[in-house]
Formats: sequence, C-alpha cells, structure tokens
Amino acid sequence: MGRPDRRTLEALGLAEAPRDHPLSYPGKWPRESGLLDGDRLLPLERLVHEDRVPVVAVGSNACPAQLRHKMAEHAVSSPIPLVRARVTGMGVGVSGHVSLMGYVSASPFRAPGTVSELFVTWLDAAQLAVVDASEGVPAPDGAYDRALLPSDDFRIELESGERLPGAYVYVNRRGVLHDGSGTPLGHPGELALLTSLLAGSPRLRELFGDSPREFCARARLDAALCARGTRLFAEEGRVMPSGLESYVRSQQTGSPGTGESLSPPWM
Repeated sequence: MGRPDRRTLEALGLAEAPRDHPLSYPGKWPRESGLLDGDRLLPLERLVHEDRVPVVAVGSNACPAQLRHKMAEHAVSSPIPLVRARVTGMGVGVSGHVSLMGYVSASPFRAPGTVSELFVTWLDAAQLAVVDASEGVPAPDGAYDRALLPSDDFRIELESGERLPGAYVYVNRRGVLHDGSGTPLGHPGELALLTSLLAGSPRLRELFGDSPREFCARARLDAALCARGTRLFAEEGRVMPSGLESYVRSQQTGSPGTGESLSPPWM
C-alpha cells in the first residue's frame, strides 16, 4: 500500500469551499504559492505566466477549494497557478451586497500606502470566463466589474521580488461597507462580520434572523432576499465608493470566446 498523497487539498486542510460552507468565507488560503491541479496543490516551477491573465484575489478566489468548485461547475480542468504577492495601494474591505452563496463577501478598496498580503491567480481564457461569470461581470445586474490595476498606482510584487506591470481585480459595483466614520470596513471573516452587522441593525435581523448561521441559511440562493439586504445596506447609509471605480473599463465585461482579447495590454 502506497503512502498517502500529501498534496491533496484534504491532506493540506484546504478542502472546504465557502460555497458549501458560507460561514467559512473567505475559506482557507495556501501557506505558499502552488499550482492547483484538480484535487492537488503542487509546487510551482515559475511565478510569472505570460500566456495567462494575472488576477489579484482578495476573497475566496484565493481558496483552492472555492476555485476547484467554480471550475468543476463548468467542466474546466486546466491547472491554476496561485502566487503569493504583496499589493501596495489596496485594502480588503466588505462588499456592499449580500451574495447568493449566503455570505457577505470581500471587495477591494483604494488605500494608498496600505500593503496587503494576497495571491495572484494566473488564469487562462476558459478559467477567466468562469471566474468572471461567478463574479457577475458579464451580467448587467452582476455584483462585480473587473478592473485593471496599473503599476503607476499599485505595486504588485511577487514573493520573488519581481514586480508586475499590472493585474486585474474584481471591484464591487455597489461599493464597500464603512465603519460609520467614512473608513472602509475590513473583512474580519464571515462569522465575526455577520455577528457585528446583525448586532448593529434591527432591520437586518428582521430579514436574516438573529445569528450568522441563520443569516447564511436564509440568504442562500434567495435572490429576492439578497437584493433586499443589499438595498438595506444602502438605505442605512453603510455603503461608500471603493475608490477603484475609475479603474474599471467597459471592454473588460466581455468573455473569452466572443472574439475579444481580455489579456492585459502589456501582454
């Protein structure tokens, strides 16, 4: 009998996807860069992939199990490189919407001087189409747009020290939540976030219940309720612009296969 495979997501403790377990959002991220190949996370031979599109992951898109879940839904099986990176000029906040997956997700905001430890996912055309669709980019009423972060305004440095000339990121169309003082609220993890949001809003409790678990159960796959929760964030004055709106370009809202090139302009 052979030795157990230590590179499986299960063996690495990375097998739980927030789409299946909303309170685990944003899910567990790898400790190091790796190549997601089906159910395994393998060592990377290189950190830069010129034939792919670099996308900075600020939430569950850095969770291998979540990526595996999304790709499996569309029968996409090609490997995905995930590379650790330091991003300067951007913070990780809370989306101004309630997701159909049953959680309130993360979203970036402009934060000059702030350094965030994140991952860059290098996606091929099919993978990019899947992730774009999962974020609602092609849909008129979707939650996110894909924005290009130029190196003039954002420093994206891989763990090797190599600096990228730019990368994409998903920006919430409804903005981000703030802490009451005009400062974007950081995403502390779903359990802590929902506990705080529910405690601060009787109207939110009327819609989603008194506990984070009840919130997730009610919100999951209930489009009308999620839309009401999203409107409530705005009505209660919880939402502010992310500061990244100007980096969104309309031509990025297509999808591979339409004849449109979605590669960054420097590639």
